[in-house]
Amino acid sequence: MSIFEYNGSAIVAMGGKKCVAIAADKRFGIQLGMISTKAQKIYKLHDKLYIGLAGLATDMQTLKQLLEFRLNLYKLREEREISPEVFANLVSTMAYERRFGPYFISPVIAGLDENGDPFVDSQDTIGAGTEGQEPWVAAGTTTEQLFGMCEALYQPDLEPEELFETVSQVLLTSADRDCLAGWGADVYVITEKGVTHRELK
Repeated sequence: MSIFEYNGSAIVAMGGKKCVAIAADKRFGIQLGMISTKAQKIYKLHDKLYIGLAGLATDMQTLKQLLEFRLNLYKLREEREISPEVFANLVSTMAYERRFGPYFISPVIAGLDENGDPFVDSQDTIGAGTEGQEPWVAAGTTTEQLFGMCEALYQPDLEPEELFETVSQVLLTSADRDCLAGWGADVYVITEKGVTHRELK
């Protein structure tokens, strides 16, 4: 079993019309054993930027703390919030710095840029990103199923409520086909007016 499958996860982000959604499952386990159904895999960086971390749980916690440190430094130096594009470059650089002893995680970044346009990016262990290739990204042990469902259900210019329904359906349907992920979901829909968080059972 790959180290990326040790804890299991399913994370998907999708862009809509002036909105973006990111969703993750809630299962935390060690291989096929269950430990918790309340795992947090999505973290708020600021009101218009979130990151989901899939992979080894210990590396997820380590990277989250390092990212908070780097973001605080950026905010002190620049006196403004970091943009999604700059943040994706920061995560990529941090991952590539550790290429010979990498963090076993796959980050998924979702946010709105200064124009309110959606930004989604997914990266591998050494920071190679997928920005701009598709209007959705996915990571975790359920990646193949998530991509299949995204291709089937995605439509351009989805409104926030439609985007929520689409992302929820993508995640729940995909996680049903992966024994290492599932047990509910956290779904965040980010718009210029604010963020909506819903928990699915």
